[in-house]
Amino acid sequence: MTATQPTAPSRRARLWRIVLVTAVFLAALGIRLYDLTDLPLDFHPTRQLFSALKARGIYYQSAPGVPDWQRQMAIDQWQQQATIEPPVLEFIVAETYQLAGNADLWIARIYSIVFWMLGGAAVYLLAKELTSWTGGLAAASFFLFLPYGIIASRSFQPDPLMVALTAGFLWALIRWQSARTWRWAVAAGLFGGLAIVIKTTAVFFVAGGLAGVLLGVIGLRQALRNRQAWLIGGLILLPTAAYYIYGVAVAGYLGQQFGGRFVPSLLVSPAFYLGWESNINTVVGRLPFALALFGTLLFANKPARSLAFGLWGGYLAYGILFNYHNSTHDYYQLPLILITALCLAPLAETLTVRLGAVWQTRFPVRAAAALLLVFSLVMTSWDVRRELRNTDYRPQAEFWASMGGMLGHDRSIVGLTQDYGYRAEYWGWMHITNWPSLGDLQYQALAFGAESNFEDTFATLTNGREFFLVTDFEEFDRQTQLQELLYARYPVFAQSDDFIIFYLLYPLAAP
Repeated sequence: MTATQPTAPSRRARLWRIVLVTAVFLAALGIRLYDLTDLPLDFHPTRQLFSALKARGIYYQSAPGVPDWQRQMAIDQWQQQATIEPPVLEFIVAETYQLAGNADLWIARIYSIVFWMLGGAAVYLLAKELTSWTGGLAAASFFLFLPYGIIASRSFQPDPLMVALTAGFLWALIRWQSARTWRWAVAAGLFGGLAIVIKTTAVFFVAGGLAGVLLGVIGLRQALRNRQAWLIGGLILLPTAAYYIYGVAVAGYLGQQFGGRFVPSLLVSPAFYLGWESNINTVVGRLPFALALFGTLLFANKPARSLAFGLWGGYLAYGILFNYHNSTHDYYQLPLILITALCLAPLAETLTVRLGAVWQTRFPVRAAAALLLVFSLVMTSWDVRRELRNTDYRPQAEFWASMGGMLGHDRSIVGLTQDYGYRAEYWGWMHITNWPSLGDLQYQALAFGAESNFEDTFATLTNGREFFLVTDFEEFDRQTQLQELLYARYPVFAQSDDFIIFYLLYPLAAP
């Protein structure tokens, strides 16, 4: 299914390709393993600690030699977290904790790295199928060495696995379109269904890719008559449908998890589009994004173009229907790395063919391209390595452990702390009632029209609690009303450059 029909490569050329592809993947794995044991605070720590608390709670249910109070607290912290997607990764990590005999967070990092590397293999095979091995190598290199992607692919969250499964689905879908066998139909259906179960947002890219191939290549009438197409659709929908029917209608724990994703007023707000564009730039960059859009037009065959158009259509629908998160949470753009990598493949192929025609020989083109690729990947890896080396988050564990020792593990605490109190809960073994940030309050007003009264909020959250802990001073400085109330009404129990603790049980003055 390539755009051109080149002659079969020689044995030396095949060996050259194997060496180059292998080197790219080994280098991509190597940079991800650097600084492996640092704490997961380098990339969206709130989301990572959310999964970390769940995995530890699952593990501590049966972990040997754990004090009863610690076991119960870990279980409580796990069960208090919201459930949207099934905690597949958390259960896998918890089972590995059992085998390892401890809850080292770098174990989760290993899993995410492996998933992303497998996704890179699927990207290579897919782009190679749609263009050539040159296009496959270019797509895989972008997918594996994009700086944002390197850091994100080490994170403890379901997104790396979701993106990898989506890439596997797209590859299997194209193989099915070409071969029309039951084996590839089953593979495509399973990959697509698992991707959506792991994280529901994958439905936009699975559905977009499937619609592109079925409508653009096979045609609606033929697709409706194709039993293999029905099998793919059934396997895609069945796992997610079963999970959500159980979660909403039977167990009831999913009923309140769908609000606030789509905010209609944002569609007429320039802030939404500016935030979306800013996140695109943060994740893939404006130039690669623009080149990927242009590259979509360069696919030389209908299946490739149809798949690409379907993916872009799915991405557009995703951006609109998840408008709040797409404009405020950059990691919601992770699937865009997959689409961009794929659509850069025809550009790389076209450039290679053009250079070969100009130079009338392949050796200078191969040598120049290989040197340019090696230079780019080395520079990217060096920059990421420097970023990882320059920041050490390990002292955070010691700090929060000392806070837990100071305040105790059974005290009732309100906290304006980092990551909704998750650091205090994970390393300090404390129960924290989170004081909302200004961003949280603005989101509640925007998504639900819920204007909060400061005095009522303060009375509700501090009722019966002993301490008010402040460690997020940047946020504390923004909340002047909170500052004034705490200093005027409550004594300072302890403070340093890193924290302030107010004692709530004996106010200095009546409200």
